[in-house]
Amino acid sequence: VQLQASGGGLVQAGGSLKLSCAASGRTFSTYAMGWFRQAPGKERDFVAVITRSGGSPYYAESVKGRFTISRDNAKNTVYLQMNSLKSEDTAVYYCVAGPVRSDSRYSYNYWGQGTQVTVSS
Repeated sequence: VQLQASGGGLVQAGGSLKLSCAASGRTFSTYAMGWFRQAPGKERDFVAVITRSGGSPYYAESVKGRFTISRDNAKNTVYLQMNSLKSEDTAVYYCVAGPVRSDSRYSYNYWGQGTQVTVSS
C-alpha cells in the first residue's frame, strides 16, 4: 500500500490543523492506521493509532485530549485532527499502516512520505 500524507503547514500556538493520509490499493480496510512524528534531532515517536474498523483509538499521552484520529474506509483515508497546538508539536508527521494496532514503529510495514507541521509560539 502507498501512503500520501497532506495537510501540514505553519500555525500559531493554540491553533488547529487537520492532516490527511490517502492510501492506494484495495486493502486499506485490512490495516490498522496510525501517525508518528519526528522533531529535529529526535527519534520518531508514536502519536495515534486506530483499528481497521475505526474503533479503539489510542493516543500518546502528550496529545491525548487534543488530537483525534479517524478514518474513512470508503475513501481510503485516515485523518489526524490536531487542536490546541503547541510549539512542541512541531515535527514531520508520518502516516503508517500495519497489521496490528500498536504504538511501536516496528509494527508498521508502510510509511508515508511525511508532512511538516510547524507551530509558532
